[in-house]
Amino acid sequence: MNAMPSYPGPMRFKALMVDVDGVLIVHPDPKGWSANLERDLGLSRETLQAEFFTQHWSDIIHGRADLHARLGPALAKMGATVSADTLVRYWFERDAHIDQDLLGQLAELRERGLVLHLATVQEHERARYLWHTLGFERHFDAIHYAAALGWAKPAQGFFAAIEARTGFQPHELFFIDDAPANVEAAIARGWSAAVWNRRERLADLLMERSA
Repeated sequence: MNAMPSYPGPMRFKALMVDVDGVLIVHPDPKGWSANLERDLGLSRETLQAEFFTQHWSDIIHGRADLHARLGPALAKMGATVSADTLVRYWFERDAHIDQDLLGQLAELRERGLVLHLATVQEHERARYLWHTLGFERHFDAIHYAAALGWAKPAQGFFAAIEARTGFQPHELFFIDDAPANVEAAIARGWSAAVWNRRERLADLLMERSA
């Protein structure tokens, strides 16, 4: 077994910002958590998208509206028999496939002194679920998410708000995300960033970018 390379010192980066969905959490089905929604709860994925996500998600994700306050009426409009609480529980529990290998790589980097933060597009309730129920609070030093910041990726305001909250300068930050647009936005802000594709170890990637 090959030894994991040591993180270079002195460290160029003071903190690593990690995306959640598509990076730390990866659903085995390309359709994601709602793949079997109609079979399990009798809800059409397409109708839920049209009646809820398309109409309300932007307000919810930017912290302008509460998840349940918008989801309940949307379900009623759809004629659904399932409650908002039941759907949210189903959603969160099925959107919780953690990449344990990446989590282990992150833990080793944290042991070597690198600060780890989550930088993710979430509303308040799922952010709490990720942090407390899934236990990310034990693995990361902080979470920054869209509803709390008032900005979502790839808007520049998202990255600026994280800098303001943490006090880190752009050149001190490294960011991994599965969406090229988000990585490009971070780079435009002055961060170092890379699309996470699981083809190389995170320590190797950091060493390359620290050179």
